[in-house]
Amino acid sequence: MLLTACVVLLLSLFGVVHVVEATKGIDVSTLVSSSDFQCLKKEGYDFLIVRAYRNIGKPDSNAVQTIKNARHAGFGHVDVYMFPCPQCSKPASVQVQEMVSALRGVSYGEIWLDIEKSSYWTGGYFGNQNFFEELLSEASKHKRTGVYTSKSQWNEIMGSSYTGGSSHRLWYAHYDNHMSFSDFTPFGGWHTPAMKQYAGDQTVCGVGVDLNMY
Repeated sequence: MLLTACVVLLLSLFGVVHVVEATKGIDVSTLVSSSDFQCLKKEGYDFLIVRAYRNIGKPDSNAVQTIKNARHAGFGHVDVYMFPCPQCSKPASVQVQEMVSALRGVSYGEIWLDIEKSSYWTGGYFGNQNFFEELLSEASKHKRTGVYTSKSQWNEIMGSSYTGGSSHRLWYAHYDNHMSFSDFTPFGGWHTPAMKQYAGDQTVCGVGVDLNMY
């Protein structure tokens, strides 16, 4: 009887260790109202990432109001992401400074650097790496900074041997519709992701969103 009780206890403990409950979130690139955010909260989405800089080389004019609306609706965890413009004449550091300046007056957590779409990156591996490192250095002066990318995009833009972002958290994209990291394969020096974008271009509560989990 004692042995049976011990086995049950051990199984219970191992169950607690291995069961990981995923937290659902969204990222948005348009203005979203407070009422829509309230609907999204009811749908079980608990965190938000707002586009704060556009690949045309300008801060996103919708970001501040969207963050305010999300806060009003009860979103406690709000980050921002930056879609930089490597082909613009502005240095990477200036683009980060423009974004941070435009976000003054609102509370947000982490900055995520969006590294995708190789057609926007034309400097070759070395030039792309230098631009990225300047982004990373400047953003890290202001906030905790992570990287959004996928294995294929990273390897195409930065080169498969480049590990310059691996000391920062990774938010990776893989549209398999599974809220799990079981699909993840290491790349770019990352061995463990922080967050996953598991579905893109979805509509929830009438809002265009991408779906994420951590």
